[in-house]
Amino acid sequence: MESTKLDLEKYSSAITLSDMEIFIFPELMYSLVLANCMSPVLWNWCEDKSFKKLSKKSTYRRIMRLKQYIMDEYEFNLDLNTWGLTHKDKELERFNSYISAERIGQCNALFGYEGDKYYYDMDIRRHFGLDKYDSDIIPYWKTETVEAMSAFRYKQGYSGGAGECVSLSALYAAAMFIVGGVPLEDMFMLLTPLHSQNFIDIQDGILTNNRRIVTKTMWYNGSEISMKAQRALKNEKVTIVAHISGHVHFLYDDATISPAQYTRIQNKLYQYLSAPTDIPIIASFLRYKMDYQKYFQICRDCHGQPQFVKAEVLFHYEHGSKFRVADETHEKLLDEVSNEDFYIYQLPGRIRCDKLEAFLRENSIDVRNEESRNLFVEFLSPYIPEAVDFINELLDFAHTDPQLPSPDKTYVPTRQLEIPTDITREGLIEYLSGMREHNELANLAFYAYRDMAVCDWRPFVKAAVERNPVSIEIMAEKGLNEVYAWLGRLEDVSIYDAQRLAQPDEVANYSRGDGLEKAVLMANVYHNRFPDEKISIIADRSSAVVKTGAGEFRFASTKGLAQEITVPFI
Repeated sequence: MESTKLDLEKYSSAITLSDMEIFIFPELMYSLVLANCMSPVLWNWCEDKSFKKLSKKSTYRRIMRLKQYIMDEYEFNLDLNTWGLTHKDKELERFNSYISAERIGQCNALFGYEGDKYYYDMDIRRHFGLDKYDSDIIPYWKTETVEAMSAFRYKQGYSGGAGECVSLSALYAAAMFIVGGVPLEDMFMLLTPLHSQNFIDIQDGILTNNRRIVTKTMWYNGSEISMKAQRALKNEKVTIVAHISGHVHFLYDDATISPAQYTRIQNKLYQYLSAPTDIPIIASFLRYKMDYQKYFQICRDCHGQPQFVKAEVLFHYEHGSKFRVADETHEKLLDEVSNEDFYIYQLPGRIRCDKLEAFLRENSIDVRNEESRNLFVEFLSPYIPEAVDFINELLDFAHTDPQLPSPDKTYVPTRQLEIPTDITREGLIEYLSGMREHNELANLAFYAYRDMAVCDWRPFVKAAVERNPVSIEIMAEKGLNEVYAWLGRLEDVSIYDAQRLAQPDEVANYSRGDGLEKAVLMANVYHNRFPDEKISIIADRSSAVVKTGAGEFRFASTKGLAQEITVPFI
């Protein structure tokens, strides 16, 4: 790896993976996915009995099981203090040679972005709990590896794993491939200023959203949880689209994603976010906009005689039923309605849904078309006083125009990664290792993976002594010998296997670490107290020594790594 400032900054960012770093260096997003794909954690999931039973079932069935597994094992975490706090000015100065503060503020929630009216009204800093700090203070929202997510079970207050939205999207993408058998080519990561989710090109499309998944049917079912899932794509720009072929960034002129793949996600996402103007979509809209239910009635045939029920009454029956209005279970829902709730005459001032269905079918109504909208308004006006508002809100509900990065980019040709779904873990690691000189995603993946047997140590150590505030804060009141003694009392086990290393704040948060990881934490504390003094970290396979002006601090290690590095080294 070249020793330029850009490379060192980028490759050290592959270690810490903060939201801000991924925004500046978008190629880091998929490097974490590949790191998770190499992890033994996900390959161990394949041995789970429930996944083995589904090995010959459809991809969709495996995905549904995977969703439940992730929901059971990982909680959503947005604790501001997990990875500590930093200052806006410090981060802006760090990245000012890559992108201006003004441009960062256009699409980053911590640096001025407020989104549209929805986010402006909610007050972003208050929403994230930042209002209790000075306006210059922001959190280090770091995207966790699957190991760091799983290790939350060792942190006080957690009973299992955890992670924030970007971590969960990276976990989902890797797990979909390793456990679900979904080709990496069929997955697209969509990052907005306040959220991260994945689009999976299977059937009508699936969105992963934090721990859950959202099918197209779920997207349009009108439930509260579905409406929450829609917020990011309805209200925010998509700043980054990441894919196995590369990425495209909202602000950057160059893109590395395959142009054909970018056209594909544009078309697929637009189809996913658009629904026909039919009875099922109107029923879902009425489920969401309950105030309009009073204008509708449902008609059924009872032994050759029509019977009518108020729409709001039928929707009320939904609450305690597994059947739904206007889907294939509609008739079964009607069977659950008490005879007392049916009328033998047509209710005045209400639209009959059977008549509405006939009108929609005969006129091929599409609310995106102005002529169709006018015709629909004419049909609805005798019943709904605010018919124009109804149709405008229905349009907003049924169609979302995703604010994707412009396709007008300079597409930089790269050698593509081609990874089949039937590859073994060993085969995957060998393949990515062989591609490191030809594809930067593959090279960065080994840094995100923390394999220090094959990576330059400078990015790892730079990240350790510059971006690990939690361990410094925990040790703030301790003398150096007390820090050393505290480290000695921690469990001598790493959250990473083999010759992979945890960062100091991972050691501090999870109260465990190999001796070499403890040595790096000791160096972090010392460097932040005496930044002008040189420190040496020496690993000799079975031990690690931190040499400082205050003496030596020695730890036993089982990592088998041999290395000597001095801080500061540039």
